[in-house]
Amino acid sequence: MGLPKSVKIFEVGPRDGLQNEPAPVDTESKVALIEMLADAGVQAIESGSFVSPKWVPQMAGSEAVFGTLNRQPGVTYSALTPNMRGLERAISAKVSEVAVFIAASEAFSQKNTNCSIDEGLARAAELTQVARAEGLAVRGYISVVAGCPYQGEVKPSALAPLAKALLDMGCYEVSLGDSTGVATPGQINNIIDSVATAIPIEKIAIHLHNTYGQALANMYAALQMGVAVVDSSVAGLGGCPYAPGATGNVATEDVIYMLNGLGIRHGIDLGKLVQAGEFITQKLGRRNDSGAARALLAKGAVG
Repeated sequence: MGLPKSVKIFEVGPRDGLQNEPAPVDTESKVALIEMLADAGVQAIESGSFVSPKWVPQMAGSEAVFGTLNRQPGVTYSALTPNMRGLERAISAKVSEVAVFIAASEAFSQKNTNCSIDEGLARAAELTQVARAEGLAVRGYISVVAGCPYQGEVKPSALAPLAKALLDMGCYEVSLGDSTGVATPGQINNIIDSVATAIPIEKIAIHLHNTYGQALANMYAALQMGVAVVDSSVAGLGGCPYAPGATGNVATEDVIYMLNGLGIRHGIDLGKLVQAGEFITQKLGRRNDSGAARALLAKGAVG
């Protein structure tokens, strides 16, 4: 099909990236990170999650984050909403877009949300209906699309009806999540081939973790198939609380470096993005997991 001329980056660092960190991150640092990302040109930022702080303590301050943010016009500040209580909190916080999620395996669905896939779809449909009635756009996630840590292989053919169900209930886009980072480019081709039989390719996004070092190769495979929306996390932050061993998301800096080399438009300033990643990793006291960022910083190429 050929590579897209432009790609939309959906930045998940402030939510998916920080939710797995062992040390608490203060509201001021979260807000500073989000504002630095917006200043770098990122136009879609998942800025928090309205999940029970009992289960994901790092997301406990999402109301404060959305209440403090200096929101730039043209930037979408979205939140993950796992249930009706979470959606009500998101609406009160004046979130402009929410995400609902389901799992591709029964075992992961039970571990993650204590319900079956069918029950998860019903919950997502109810949330989507209420959110859209409030004027909110809704994005859909399918997790563990390439393999489940509890159940093993997930057949690509199982994904198409799930993606269609999310689109039919009112999600504007479906993000396919390799939550455990087990996929290889051939698997990604098979997954997208299957899902594209049920929904248009322009409604498909890809969400890749780098556990086995395959994320950029997998992303390139998806781009070649016409996918033009990619999820990524600044500095490669992230993991999954319900997927043992899963490491961070593909680093946004590495994605931008690759897109620059391919001549694909994205609208993001790589230097400013590297500064955002360096800011948050220093706050966390951890290594920056972006190879491109580390190389550019070592060269002194970022001020």
